[in-house]
Amino acid sequence: MAESAPGPDGRPVPDGGAADGQIEGVLELDLDRTRRRGAPEAVLCDAKSVDQVASIAEEYARLAAAGREDLGPVLFTRADPARAEAVLAALPGAFHDADARLLAWPAEAPEPTGGLVIVACAGTSDLSVAREAELTARYLGRPTRLIADIGIAGLHRLLTRLPELREAACVVVAAGMDGALPTVVAGQISAPVVALPTSVGYGVAHGGVTAALTMLSACAPGIGVVNIDNGYGAGHLAAQIARWAPAAGE
Repeated sequence: MAESAPGPDGRPVPDGGAADGQIEGVLELDLDRTRRRGAPEAVLCDAKSVDQVASIAEEYARLAAAGREDLGPVLFTRADPARAEAVLAALPGAFHDADARLLAWPAEAPEPTGGLVIVACAGTSDLSVAREAELTARYLGRPTRLIADIGIAGLHRLLTRLPELREAACVVVAAGMDGALPTVVAGQISAPVVALPTSVGYGVAHGGVTAALTMLSACAPGIGVVNIDNGYGAGHLAAQIARWAPAAGE
């Protein structure tokens, strides 16, 4: 069969055919992103229909069956039970964390390299978003650790974990309510802090807006802020920061 110009991933496309990763009228997977950015494309599920999510997962399964070995790890984020079921039907070996609403395929995380990423959260209510951040950093190849429930309402809990936090190359801090925890952490450690506002809180917390504004107004230097409940974005940024850091003990 004659070949036309290369497709978006650099591979030739047969005349009359679609490039790898293209589903006409639905999507075009960015299969070249790992080469460009060091991490593959992730799939945000909650804004897509169940059928669309199923089609994407099926395309990854088809590409793997055809011999592509450069696809993963692919993360499916914000996956409710119906969308998670659709992914698992096409990729039955995928890892699934229902609390984080995240699936990863292949299920085994890469061998960790670079510096330690610690994800800390203020309260148990922030845990699902923190877990999304921690899993994202882990599947992007960093060693990770999750520290839960160290909010400043019980400051003694944070103080006892400071030796651990000081081991990290980057710390993600998830908090709702007043969103003050990242500032406190950043004032006590030398590593950069990724502040992750969550939508936890009553009334004037405004679904995380108050926490986000507090974090953007932080007086401690060395803090970067991601969007509300964006655990994936926080974990990705932390993984990039820690990528070139030495492993613990080196």
